[in-house]
Amino acid sequence: MSSPATDPLHSPPNIVFIMSDDHAAHAIGAYGSVINETPHIDRIAAEGARFDNCFCTNALCAPSRATILTGLHSHLNGVLTLSDEIDGRQDTFPKRLQAAGYQTAIFGKWHLGHGGNADPTGFDRWSILPDQGLYHDPEFYVDGDLTRFEGYVTNLITDFSLDWLDARDRERPFMLMVHHKAPHRPWEPDEAHAHLYDDIDIPIPPTFDDDYRNRSEAARNAKMRIDRDLTFTDVKAEVPEGLDAAGRKHWLYQRYIKDYLRCVAAIDDNVGRVLDYLDREGLAENTVVVYTSDQGFFLGDHGWYDKRFMYEESLRMPFLMRWPGQIAAGSVVETMVSNLDFAQTFLDMAGVEAGPAMQGGSFAGIARGEAMPDGWPDALYYRYWMHLSHHHVPAHYGIRTRDRKLIYYYGEALGTRDSIEQPTPPEWEFFDLDRDPMELNNVYDDPAYAGERVALTARLSALKDQYRDER
Repeated sequence: MSSPATDPLHSPPNIVFIMSDDHAAHAIGAYGSVINETPHIDRIAAEGARFDNCFCTNALCAPSRATILTGLHSHLNGVLTLSDEIDGRQDTFPKRLQAAGYQTAIFGKWHLGHGGNADPTGFDRWSILPDQGLYHDPEFYVDGDLTRFEGYVTNLITDFSLDWLDARDRERPFMLMVHHKAPHRPWEPDEAHAHLYDDIDIPIPPTFDDDYRNRSEAARNAKMRIDRDLTFTDVKAEVPEGLDAAGRKHWLYQRYIKDYLRCVAAIDDNVGRVLDYLDREGLAENTVVVYTSDQGFFLGDHGWYDKRFMYEESLRMPFLMRWPGQIAAGSVVETMVSNLDFAQTFLDMAGVEAGPAMQGGSFAGIARGEAMPDGWPDALYYRYWMHLSHHHVPAHYGIRTRDRKLIYYYGEALGTRDSIEQPTPPEWEFFDLDRDPMELNNVYDDPAYAGERVALTARLSALKDQYRDER
């Protein structure tokens, strides 16, 4: 079967890219969630493909977004931490689509700076939140001008997106980025979902009471524990008196996770609005729809509530893609992909040449059920740069293969913005993901893994060189 990238008689597909913030895959029904339901998001998987091994290269909002736009690792696109602004003069996939005749727009969270070269480029229309933005009655930069809107941010982002689609040129393809703020902290639900889950207890994850034994000091010292580090602003209430330690932790978890899931429910409803619009307008058959998040999130896993680490719950991104006539309904893709590949994948779908500096590859063929391209990487290179700031996670880099993971906490700020200039002792972690999928047992010093450890350390060094990471 020919694809839009190779068949000149096939009109280029429209692309709708829906991205949330901090939405972990294990809070999506299509990924087997035991804590919530997401029927509209699940529809994308049911009518398309679910990617089970999609990962980010830096589990932070701004760096992930920059990598998605540019197809470059953080050290090359310039966005290493939350304080770095993107240089909009560099090559991006929206710019290439725009130059090829696509109508382009982005609405919602940008988080890559504002003003000068940091404003969105490559878009015909943009309305973005300042920094994180507010959940209720938020302000948006509308093509540069700051304006306040009444309403709930998730609904408004969808409103802007559908209004733009209504006003588009029907004779040209479009690429629309719908970037939700939710479910990022401080987890403020809308009125429609404010009492969802009131009468039930959300199940706790199996690693909820992780004691961090046989792990790094980095895991023990991280300041993202539900029982210790959640704030009054996060849970919006005082902890009841008279609870023992276990009861207090359980109460905090229920307060946090229910508001998180209520924010997810609003996203799901709005994904349904977008899908219904595409159906109603006769656009569904020639529109690629993607749902993803900028990284994963700890949903009580290991007793935590943030991200940053290279552990699975933080590293793994949900990625669901519907492409009628190209992707078989209900497909499951096991091949490893990453946000480094998104730019080239979308360009390939549109029949547009990728930028020569882009470091990923196109998985459009993989999504269609074709064989992996020759040389498709079987290992992911990850690097977290923001040393100790916010949640006391030391800077680290590592490699993940299908069944192994090696992490090096080098523990230095290296002059990066929004980092703390306080060295931490270097540490290594090595996990056998087949035997230890929850990453509770660091086998770095286990003699049985000595040969694998040496080989994987060499592969990590080679990946670092391959991606031109020289720091």
